[in-house]
Amino acid sequence: MSHQSELISTDIMAYLAQHERKELLRLLTCGSVDDGKSTLIGRLLHDSKMIYEDQLAAIEADSVKSGTTGDKIDLALLVDGLQAEREQGITIDVAYRYFSTAKRKFIIADTPGHEQYTRNMATGASTCDLAIILIDARHGVQTQTRRHTFIASLLGIKQIIVAVNKMDLVDFDETVFNNIKADYLNFTSQLDEANFMFIPLSALTGDNVVNPSDKMPWHEGEPLMPILESVEIAADKNFSDFRYPVQYVNRPNLNFRGFCGTVASGVVRKGDEITVLPSNKSSRIKSIVTFDEELEMAHTDMAVTLTLEDEIDVSRGDVIAHSDNLPNYADSFEATVVWMADEPLLPGKQYDFKIGTRTVTGQTKSIRHRIDVNTLDHNPAPGLELNEIGLVEIALDQGVCFDSYRDNRATGSHIFIYRLTKVTVAAGMISCKQQQKPEPKEQHSIHVTKEERAARYGQKPATIMFIGVSGSGKSTLAHGLERRLFDQGRVSTVLDGKTMRLGISKDLPHDAEGRAENLRRSAHIARFLNDSGVICCASFVAPNADSREHALSVIGKDNCIIVFLNPPMEVCIQRDPSGLYAAAEGGDSTDIPGLSFPYSPPELSHLELDTEALSVEQCLDQVVDLLKQREIV
Repeated sequence: MSHQSELISTDIMAYLAQHERKELLRLLTCGSVDDGKSTLIGRLLHDSKMIYEDQLAAIEADSVKSGTTGDKIDLALLVDGLQAEREQGITIDVAYRYFSTAKRKFIIADTPGHEQYTRNMATGASTCDLAIILIDARHGVQTQTRRHTFIASLLGIKQIIVAVNKMDLVDFDETVFNNIKADYLNFTSQLDEANFMFIPLSALTGDNVVNPSDKMPWHEGEPLMPILESVEIAADKNFSDFRYPVQYVNRPNLNFRGFCGTVASGVVRKGDEITVLPSNKSSRIKSIVTFDEELEMAHTDMAVTLTLEDEIDVSRGDVIAHSDNLPNYADSFEATVVWMADEPLLPGKQYDFKIGTRTVTGQTKSIRHRIDVNTLDHNPAPGLELNEIGLVEIALDQGVCFDSYRDNRATGSHIFIYRLTKVTVAAGMISCKQQQKPEPKEQHSIHVTKEERAARYGQKPATIMFIGVSGSGKSTLAHGLERRLFDQGRVSTVLDGKTMRLGISKDLPHDAEGRAENLRRSAHIARFLNDSGVICCASFVAPNADSREHALSVIGKDNCIIVFLNPPMEVCIQRDPSGLYAAAEGGDSTDIPGLSFPYSPPELSHLELDTEALSVEQCLDQVVDLLKQREIV
């Protein structure tokens, strides 16, 4: 299976020419933690004789130190090069390895199985033609198996080998293999069509990796290596739609002006009529130039320089295409995004978007839904957390050329870049909208329901009512909670008793009855906000039980959370945020709850906080925990 041939010793130039003509297959291994990805790559390298003797001796010595494989060589150490990887027995970063056989050249990426490093897996898969999904025969299909399969499908990989590994640990049982195969096919029935190939093997012992295993005579298919050498990959490339993103304008002298780049898709020939976007200027191909020669045609993945018959303006970032087959050009589109940053993706924040050779500024306009990788269900969400996948709408500051990712991986993909740090935080696959027939009107209600709003905002609408005497911290916590919710991408607002008195309740006195009526009126506004899908952070004195009971009946007991703030009265007097206590000093005011008349503590409160003993952040932590327990957020 080695790439070696007799030519290497007799005619090195002929050998290099032969080697150059071999087709290159880019592939990756992925799956759940400890499914044997690194070991499988090590086995492929070992059995294809691509390991030098001194390197093999070093691996044998390290295998004794690690002791994870007994007296056998630990081939995973060939690709797990980081010290942390060897200590933990896991893959952290993507490791690329090259090897070849007499029939084909290979670049293989060993990607991590941990959910924490899903971003690395997506990076490794972005350039691959084939994916090997490993499954531990003892554990079957895991969450990461589904996640990696889904990402491979999203990235347009049409050739997928499902390697059920560690068959030696289940006594090479055919039933185990068939059950895993059925479970996997049940999940992938909802994904885009692909060529799934199933192989039972043992990477540690070499069964069915390079040679057929006599321990699994029930498996009639080929081992892994012959499949890798013969699988068809050229059919997956787009040779129909010519797309040429300009990377560099080459002007070495007055007599030559060429446009350098790589053919992203399609075929181009001398004399073809082309159009340059976004200028929409047309011309014809005058020549196709490489370092060595001038060509009659060029196709997908070839790096060439094009010259045109007419002197038209072409700049870096422009796209050249056939005049009768142009890409989309717009300043907005929808894309499926794999989020790779610790800070969540929220609508409205600006990023740089790199599409082909062009970089533009834009923002996420809205998040249509988040995709559950276990069930492939579409769930509403206000944002995307680390490693989550969702469909988002992107709005750019200027137009760009693009295709649907299904049709063209090169012009249908893009990345999100933080504008300050220039760190890549997401990868996206563009999905162009297709014209759909309008559904009959009777199937749609013109009214937007409360449930539809809750689904769109990704939250359960409710009123969190902070009550207590003046100076207890009601407004501070209400605004603090709104900030917490806003930063999480939630839709919320503050309803404050003092603000109400500037408008709707301007006619009310400041006595006990006036405060009670203010709360009754405000309850109807809180109910309206909840019906609109908004979380209401309310701040009211609410001095008596009757007014509180009325507010609960209007808002709904299931939708209203009472948070009673109960610091010592002397603390509230010392704070005196409204100057209420200072104004009453020395007077005979009868309008101050807790001072002029007793403040009646609520019979029902969902949370009681002493804002003297607890800081603002500690109080907000408890409130947010309560909201999570009640599944409001």
